[in-house]
Amino acid sequence: MGHDFFVQAFVYLAAAVVSVPIAKRLGMGAVLGYLVAGVAIGPFGLALLGTDTQDILHFAEFGVVMMLFVVGLELEPSRLWRLRGALLGLGGLQVLGTALAIGAAAIAFGVAWRPALAAGFILAMSSTAIVLQTLTEKGLLKTEAGERSFAVLLFQDIAVIPLLALLPLLASAAAMGHAPDAAAHGPEWVETLPAWARALVTLGAVASIVAGGRWLVRPVFGAIARTRLQELFTAAALLLVVGITLLMTRVGLSPALGTFVAGVVLANSEYRHELETDIEPFKGLLLGLFFIAVGASIDFGLVGERIGLVSGLVLGLVVVKFLVLLLLGRVFRMRLDQNLLFALALAQGGEFCFVLLSFAVQNAILDGTSANVLVATVALSMATTPLLLLLHEKILQPRFSVPARRTRDADQIDERGTVILAGFGAFGTIVGRLLVANRVPTTVLDFDPDHVDLLNRIGMKVFYGDASRLDLLRAAGAETARLMVLSIGDREKTLEIVATARQHFPQLRILARAHTRQEAYDLLTAGVEHVYRESLDTSLRMGVDALRMLGLRATQAHHAARTFRHHDERNVREQAFIQNDREFFDSASKAIRSLEELLTRELDGDAESGESAWDSASLRREFGRRD
Repeated sequence: MGHDFFVQAFVYLAAAVVSVPIAKRLGMGAVLGYLVAGVAIGPFGLALLGTDTQDILHFAEFGVVMMLFVVGLELEPSRLWRLRGALLGLGGLQVLGTALAIGAAAIAFGVAWRPALAAGFILAMSSTAIVLQTLTEKGLLKTEAGERSFAVLLFQDIAVIPLLALLPLLASAAAMGHAPDAAAHGPEWVETLPAWARALVTLGAVASIVAGGRWLVRPVFGAIARTRLQELFTAAALLLVVGITLLMTRVGLSPALGTFVAGVVLANSEYRHELETDIEPFKGLLLGLFFIAVGASIDFGLVGERIGLVSGLVLGLVVVKFLVLLLLGRVFRMRLDQNLLFALALAQGGEFCFVLLSFAVQNAILDGTSANVLVATVALSMATTPLLLLLHEKILQPRFSVPARRTRDADQIDERGTVILAGFGAFGTIVGRLLVANRVPTTVLDFDPDHVDLLNRIGMKVFYGDASRLDLLRAAGAETARLMVLSIGDREKTLEIVATARQHFPQLRILARAHTRQEAYDLLTAGVEHVYRESLDTSLRMGVDALRMLGLRATQAHHAARTFRHHDERNVREQAFIQNDREFFDSASKAIRSLEELLTRELDGDAESGESAWDSASLRREFGRRD
């Protein structure tokens, strides 16, 4: 058995090493390379593996679990909250709309309504592994289409749980009476509990992950980090993922959902980057193994026997899902280029389809032959995804999208300043010129290559590079610098730089620009003490000028502006840490009333002292012209 294991491991690794570089060289992407490798070494290719690849497929699904843990680490709770509309609205409508469309099409071809609807819900699932991996590989995960795709995929992963309860209801009465015991969708001890107890077990499992992530995991990782043994930290990271997987499996829930929740809980942890770094190699290898196993599991014998049917089903599935997604993207007001990417990315079946199809056969909702045809359809549709995204990249994106910004390798940084300034646009230029004019050694980084070239041509020394990279920050002298000034226009990138700097260079005092009040909240909760809202000073200056033009004395107008600033800055710092929506709105409402009452009292105080804050001569000049 040990010999067979090493032979299989060698075959899988060799297939990946040979096929993926070729696929990348041809511009097809790594995922398609893995799928082609699976086909090549599978039973209908070179037959280098056994005829049953299901055990490998189940083992490799652990890569999907790890992937969702890493995705959760990159998704802060505040960002997840912002996606709630897409998660519930877009995700829910996608599952329901796709299920009804596929079910209606199946009924039109003579399929009974119960199996048609069951097939519709099953085929509504898309491939979390292929979509997220491909979008990440192409740098599209943080685009509008990428975030909407992620939200829909997350909803689908959650929807698998109620679907497992719904599918048995679609079985006919006779079939339900003969459904095998193996059809139970959870462990035996959970299935014997009453409904309310099962709900408590589910909530308890999720709550234990959240509580453990907040109050147990962090101190444990802190103790492990103090040993300075990297391999021990890696073992602890794997232990965490495996432990959550076992817990969720024992209570009949999706392990992917559990590890995702754990990742979100730890997204603001100081150990986030180490966890990502340690998990990433295992995640990548297991995902590659999963894609190879999917390619090897395609039954080309069945496909050959029913080539017309399978081809029609693959084409029909992709077209129906594409049209449903395109319509929903339109309803949710996505730009055309992003809508096309969103619809093409999710127009396939997913890995959960295999689980749900097997479950449907066990419950006698679908017969074995139909299920095998649908398994081949799903696997082939998954293989079309990299091709569809390649079509988008080569043909649709150049036609409908804004041309991508030119990129290049980071510059070699040959100086170390007292201040590191990241972002040298309109805002950062003013800060940088003021520092340099006062002879403060400043190292400037910017991520726009065209802008960097322009600034260098006019004699300003600016280095091209991503300031979130630890090696670039070290090269720029972050270990000895006193200040870091962040004037970047990208909120996500700013928070990423803050996390890296606070973890590895705690002596750096960070001064960060915020575009909006919400961004100021995010920076304050991330631990930045010095936050500067870019519109605040200009808005107050305009307000002062407006008051003076209306007749308010200059001293009183400036005093009102200072009062407003101090009051508003204090409220921003207080409101940043309020998590409850109702408490937040109550606090904001009280702050507005408090400021109005304070300024009114000051004006009334001036009136009582006999000195009006309003300049009567200015009032006559301004308003007398209208009479």
